[in-house]
Amino acid sequence: MGEEKVTLASSQDTAEMRNFVRQLLNDVQAFEYMLENDWFEDNIVRIGAEQEMCLIDKFYKPACKAMDILEDFSPPWLTTELAKFNLEFNLDPQLFAGDAFSKMEAELRGYLAQLEKVAAKHDTRILLTGILPSLRKFDLNLDKLTPKERYLALMTALREMRGSDYELRLDGIDELNIRHDSPLLEACNTSFQVHLQVKPKDFVKMYNIAQAITGPTLAMCTNSPVLFGKRLWHETRIALFQQSIDYRKTSDHLRHKTGRVNFGTDWLHESILEIYKEDILRFRVLLGADIEENSLESLKAGIVPKLKALQVHNGTVYRWNRPCYGISPNGKPHLRIENRVLGAGPTVIDEMANTAYWLGLMEGMADNYDDIRQHMSFDDARDNFIKGARSGMDSKFTWLDDQKISARDLTQEILLPMARQGLEKHNIDTADIDKYLGVIEERTKRHLNGSRWILQTYSKFKKETHIDESLTSLTAAIYHNQRTSKPVHEWDIPELHEFDQYDPSKLVVEEFMTTDIFTVREEDLIEFASTLMDWSDGSYMAVEDAEGNLTGIITARRILQHLSRSNELDNDATVGDIMDENPVTVNPLLPIVEVIKLMKEHNLKMIPVVKNKELMGVISERNFVNMSKRLIQRMHNDEAK
Repeated sequence: MGEEKVTLASSQDTAEMRNFVRQLLNDVQAFEYMLENDWFEDNIVRIGAEQEMCLIDKFYKPACKAMDILEDFSPPWLTTELAKFNLEFNLDPQLFAGDAFSKMEAELRGYLAQLEKVAAKHDTRILLTGILPSLRKFDLNLDKLTPKERYLALMTALREMRGSDYELRLDGIDELNIRHDSPLLEACNTSFQVHLQVKPKDFVKMYNIAQAITGPTLAMCTNSPVLFGKRLWHETRIALFQQSIDYRKTSDHLRHKTGRVNFGTDWLHESILEIYKEDILRFRVLLGADIEENSLESLKAGIVPKLKALQVHNGTVYRWNRPCYGISPNGKPHLRIENRVLGAGPTVIDEMANTAYWLGLMEGMADNYDDIRQHMSFDDARDNFIKGARSGMDSKFTWLDDQKISARDLTQEILLPMARQGLEKHNIDTADIDKYLGVIEERTKRHLNGSRWILQTYSKFKKETHIDESLTSLTAAIYHNQRTSKPVHEWDIPELHEFDQYDPSKLVVEEFMTTDIFTVREEDLIEFASTLMDWSDGSYMAVEDAEGNLTGIITARRILQHLSRSNELDNDATVGDIMDENPVTVNPLLPIVEVIKLMKEHNLKMIPVVKNKELMGVISERNFVNMSKRLIQRMHNDEAK
């Protein structure tokens, strides 16, 4: 859950910063000493998980109620996340044996049930999903940041390193190319993070296995293909997280710089310390803390150090397979590998299936391969990771010994049997093995996981209505299916009207406007503009300059008026000669009820949407006609019921 009492490194005075850095170096030395002198727990294997979740209102939009809920209900297992519309809880560690997964599932369901009761008092619901489909860009302004010192310090540090503008460039079925002024874009991501305790002597071997299986595991478990209405990667979280907190700037030279979110640069060779040392080498300290403990002095006194400085720094570098240091209830230190690639949802049973699959595969691979580096290059492991995130179940991988194989065939023929072997090795109950691995097997057979269901459903909805209703209805469908507890491969593709609770009166312009628009320039011939207007079946066009700023609008009426005043066609007349240079415009955050008033008051068929002079889209009569059709259809459906 992270160290709470941290400060921005640049805000610390020189003495405080030097002390933190000294303690960071001391922690590395202490870590090395404990490894060399067998201080670590190595006679037990535990598993655990962290659940992140989204908060939504009754209209399936983000609900910034996290702090309100925590005022009423604050058990030790529940905590905040980066944004006010997220929460997180930790499950208790379980011995990796017997009915561990059944216990984990029961605990997970119990915590969610408790939380749902409290959330309901605040007109809020809980949703498990990798990226909330109904999340809007304006939900990610810094006023949505959870009011915690460490979150503000992290956001401030990233802005100081990166600057004010954050760009997202992603493509899949659709393309997303936007700019935002806040690193809170990171808050789009919601995950289910799984932990495996590892013996120190096995850490290198097990960590390399974790890296090797990341791509194929992720491919079967993807669950976040839609962001801001765009169909992108099957697990868009991966690219979004990497870009949202990327501090690097473009430059003329070819110098290599690694992002703070990364897969790694090579296999491990000798020790877990290679990771910690590399992260200190590559990444400047972002956050500091007032560290009272001297870890080396603690060692001399026979006390296991908390290594707080190392943990603070480790918390600002985001490896997809993250090494973790902890202290067990018996007072001994231990090592864990944290799998951060798995998205939240689509259901509890899906999350548990993903967990059992990954853990079983970790152990099964360890039994079959003593050194994975002898069978796969690191470049192939990293390439498989990107392929799995981008294409999900449709990926084709380079597997061990240069075998080329599809994700589904690899899962069915090789990985599922190996995962079963790994779970049997730990004497996991046979019923649990069959239950959870059976979910993965059925996904493979039906070619259906969370991302493929979302893509099919959203693509269907988009043909029937506008984007906002499509996204809201998609979120509603996920929520209602989630409550049935059926795994996602058993979900039907719903009809748009099945989950009607859509209230367009609350919309703002940004959620409703048309962004795929055709424009002209001032210097364009009127004949050219008239022809484009005819081809686009419209009676108006926005006029913009080379930077995308609105300079006016031109309408069919103005063109006709110009032609009627001319005895013969003026071949040299341009759009700039006749356009309206001061059109009525609206801000993207204006409620659409206000837009309706403006259109009626000024007798307008179209209004450009502008932010800081830049043309973002248009609102037209056609938008409202389409909405009216859906409302009438909904009324008919309600009467039919």
